[in-house]
Amino acid sequence: MRMKKRSISCLIISFLLISLIGTVFSCSKKTKSEKTPIHINPNMDSQEKYKANSKSYFFANGSVNRMPINGVVATTELFEDSEYFYGKTEDGEFVAKAPVVFDGQTLSRGEKRFAIFCTPCHGEKGDGDGTIISETYPAPPSYYDAKVREYSDGQLFDIISKGVKNMPAYDHQIPVEDRWAIVGYVNFLQDSRPVVIDTMRVEESDSLLTK
Repeated sequence: MRMKKRSISCLIISFLLISLIGTVFSCSKKTKSEKTPIHINPNMDSQEKYKANSKSYFFANGSVNRMPINGVVATTELFEDSEYFYGKTEDGEFVAKAPVVFDGQTLSRGEKRFAIFCTPCHGEKGDGDGTIISETYPAPPSYYDAKVREYSDGQLFDIISKGVKNMPAYDHQIPVEDRWAIVGYVNFLQDSRPVVIDTMRVEESDSLLTK
């Protein structure tokens, strides 16, 4: 009786071991076999989903493409106020002045957003001396350069949104309201520092006029 029990136990253990080994090899994709491999969790390999313009046996018209519900508007069509959302007129020209009021609260918000997104390159005062500027990373122009001072509010907004040269676009990171707040703070920085006039050139031009 004991011998029979031992033999039965050995057969059971052998069967389990063979089954385990077979399961491991059958689950491995590296094993070459003409049979379909067995996956314990096939959801990651074969996901139940519909692709665009494919057939559907669920919908009556046999297509996965669905018509939008009446009254639904695409998100891109909500931005009807071109001056506010894009800094441009309907003709595509940059707005001269921002379509928002730069009050104390807005400027305070702009200062905080400026400190987060702008100071690493432009510096705390906008001189282009940020902490990441080095020989390998060129400095941006100063906000107080004559050319930059001529930028309209809409152009500044567009630069923040889309980026320029080495500067990346921030339209996905900074909300529209905060971008305008930064524009207001840049104006505040520029207004706080008077325009430096080259007296030598002024004197030379005056002398030429008197001749």
